[in-house]
Amino acid sequence: MDLAFTALFVAAALASLFMAWVIGAGSSGATPFAPAVGANAIGTMRAALLVGVFGFVGAVTQGGNVSEAVGSGLVGGMTMPVAGVILVLVLGAGLMAVGILTGYPIATAFTVTGAVIGVGLALGGTPVWAKYQQIATVWVLTPFVGGGIAYAIASVLPRPDVPERYSVPVLVGLVAVVLVNVQFSFLGAGGATGTASGVTQRLLAVEGPAAAVAVTGVAAVGVAAAVRWDVGRDRRGGLRHVLLALGSLVAFSAGGSQVGLAVGPLIPLLESVETVSLVAVLVGGGVGMLAGSWMGAPRMIKSLAQDYSSLGPRRAISALVPSFLIAQLAVLLGVPVSFNEIVVSAIIGSGAAVGGREAVDPEKILLTAGAWAGSFALSFGLAYGASALVL
Repeated sequence: MDLAFTALFVAAALASLFMAWVIGAGSSGATPFAPAVGANAIGTMRAALLVGVFGFVGAVTQGGNVSEAVGSGLVGGMTMPVAGVILVLVLGAGLMAVGILTGYPIATAFTVTGAVIGVGLALGGTPVWAKYQQIATVWVLTPFVGGGIAYAIASVLPRPDVPERYSVPVLVGLVAVVLVNVQFSFLGAGGATGTASGVTQRLLAVEGPAAAVAVTGVAAVGVAAAVRWDVGRDRRGGLRHVLLALGSLVAFSAGGSQVGLAVGPLIPLLESVETVSLVAVLVGGGVGMLAGSWMGAPRMIKSLAQDYSSLGPRRAISALVPSFLIAQLAVLLGVPVSFNEIVVSAIIGSGAAVGGREAVDPEKILLTAGAWAGSFALSFGLAYGASALVL
């Protein structure tokens, strides 16, 4: 590895670190706890602290899938040069910074994906249509699926014939079913990727589908029973604890998904830098997101929590559950996904169930949707044009 390449790689790594900071200060740092802050379950500064910690853990333990998809799955027939990587990261971070300064949530996944595809195609790469179709399907369905699930949950929780001491534990138990079966780095045999359910089965020396179902069922029932006791003992305090737990899970999922947008473009360069591993890159990205969450997220948290709607604890729970589920599906598929889109859609869906049209701000929603669509088109156009001119 010559000196010139080393210097460019360091520049790319610094750009990636800045991108991670911007992501932490923006989408992944703001959206996970925004519903809980809106429901007055936690203060803005404490939320920023927690989202940074859980986002870092998620980045290190779940960041591989999306990172590899962004790094090598969006454009075929080429390896992104270092200068192209720097351009992608600078454009993505620049557009995100504009969103933070203006207070409007620019979708990180849209900007980075558009930039990677724009640079790659301009430099002679070939489109990966199957991946584009997968990404487009997730992006288009997210508002409807997430908003629909949130609407359904928010419609049930306030009903007098479905007491919260039963409905909330069942809901959290279903979340536990997903959690014990999601993939984590280092939990598999020999340090490979694995699940909490798999670890438990190895410790108990059992295997097979029946064992997996039994372990999952015991975990779900145990979590539901604990929540049932907590909510029954103190309804307000129990709902607050549920909100904080769900916010932490969404923050964790945000780290696992969003870190790939910052460090993914570096992945193709690791073949030429043998001393830097994927784990080291994920840790670096996690640190950048951690710093961004602590330093820059409070403003965006306040914007999402207060400007879109007035949230109560039931509505916040209704928004966080589908946010966690969709985020984990995106991590599993290796699809870059916008946490702004996920959480805002869920907030809108829960608001429609609780307060109808008066519970949300249509103008703000339209402006946000325009920013989502425009961010992809703008980043693609800028990336393609800049690559054609200077690379």
